[in-house]
Amino acid sequence: MLAGPIDYTPGVFNLKLKPYKESNQVKSTLAQQLALYVVIYSPIQMACDLIENYDDQPAFQFIRDVAVNWDETKVLNGEVGDYVTIARRAKWSDTWFLGSITDENAREITVKLDFLKNGEKFIMTEYVDADDAHWDDNPTAININTREVERGDELVLKLAPGGGAAVSFSKVEE
Repeated sequence: MLAGPIDYTPGVFNLKLKPYKESNQVKSTLAQQLALYVVIYSPIQMACDLIENYDDQPAFQFIRDVAVNWDETKVLNGEVGDYVTIARRAKWSDTWFLGSITDENAREITVKLDFLKNGEKFIMTEYVDADDAHWDDNPTAININTREVERGDELVLKLAPGGGAAVSFSKVEE
């Protein structure tokens, strides 16, 4: 996925698959579904769920905003089969996106925002697992927060079991 694109369709919001396949489920949190748009390079993306599952969902904004092609990619951390955090700069833009995912283990990951351009401010919008999120028990628990950041700041990501974080960084225009 770092060397080239793959075909993968993230963005499931009905993670318990009700009422269609209630004995199955997608083993991730909503925040991880959003993070996969950044982690997995697939320049032909779509929203894969039924349209009614996106109704009145503030987290759908990330799918509206996220780029699908990139000028720059930075792998910030990771361990094969366990977790990864990737930052990507949208093609022909100063906008960055970050995706972080974990396996079935909860993790706290600190990420330095050293990929941001020095001397510039960014509005960071994060879509992160809520404190009580869990891929099986509470997969749709998500928090959406916005604040101003700059290069050198640190972002602490608390990933739930099967969880993730999806973050956008838009340059503050002066």
